[in-house]
Amino acid sequence: MSGWMTVALKETRDHLRDYRSLRSAAIYSLMGPVVILLVAQSPAAAKGGTPLLLSMMSVFALVAAFTGGMYLALDATAGERDRGSLVPLLLNPISSLHLVIGKWIAVAVFAVAGLVVTLAGFTAVFEWSGIEPPAGTTGPMLLWTICGLVPVALLGAALHLLTGVASQTLKDAQARLSIVTLVPMMTGMFLVFFPGTIGQWWFAIPVIGPQALIGEALRGHAVSLLQAVTLAFLTLAATAAVLLAAGRVMSRTEIAAA
Repeated sequence: MSGWMTVALKETRDHLRDYRSLRSAAIYSLMGPVVILLVAQSPAAAKGGTPLLLSMMSVFALVAAFTGGMYLALDATAGERDRGSLVPLLLNPISSLHLVIGKWIAVAVFAVAGLVVTLAGFTAVFEWSGIEPPAGTTGPMLLWTICGLVPVALLGAALHLLTGVASQTLKDAQARLSIVTLVPMMTGMFLVFFPGTIGQWWFAIPVIGPQALIGEALRGHAVSLLQAVTLAFLTLAATAAVLLAAGRVMSRTEIAAA
């Protein structure tokens, strides 16, 4: 078995045993559906209607995709540095890039799993509340999920790993990740309140693109398959670039000697 796959399986098994982290991740994944459920039962839902709830859903889904594996990434990088278990890993006959890729696979698995839980929660809330999406949006929503949210989950896992690897301490990593997490949240809210600012080129920008894509679909505008696939490709390309950067940072002598 290759080195990166061994690391991925080890990280996955270790974090499946960490029930506290799993509970925290599940709570964060279900936070969006719970908020939508509360709003759906409030007078505000009658005024804003289905578009308001779907717009809120899109923001929570984007944040869930981006942050689903955040705590695992934090523990697998800065957490291991604090515990002194990262140096033995670096002394093994495996390249720093393969070590990062293995950790990224484990983080990405949890990130995508958290996204699935979030979307399943939204589906259950909409079914229970009798909320139906506008006609003709089923296809764009599938494109949004496959070409928008899943690649964002993979990119978020890579960014969190890079942040953790580049941080000197666990507290430093937590502070940096809190700033990184604001990016999808503020982006989503901005595009919900100012949808007129969306241009064709926004679809080519990771994190911004998924929100632009679903926003256009909810307003009844056509979303092409080419736009969605281009967004997915560019997001995955950005993910690869971030992983390469994390591998370089991991291989620095000051980290190996830490």
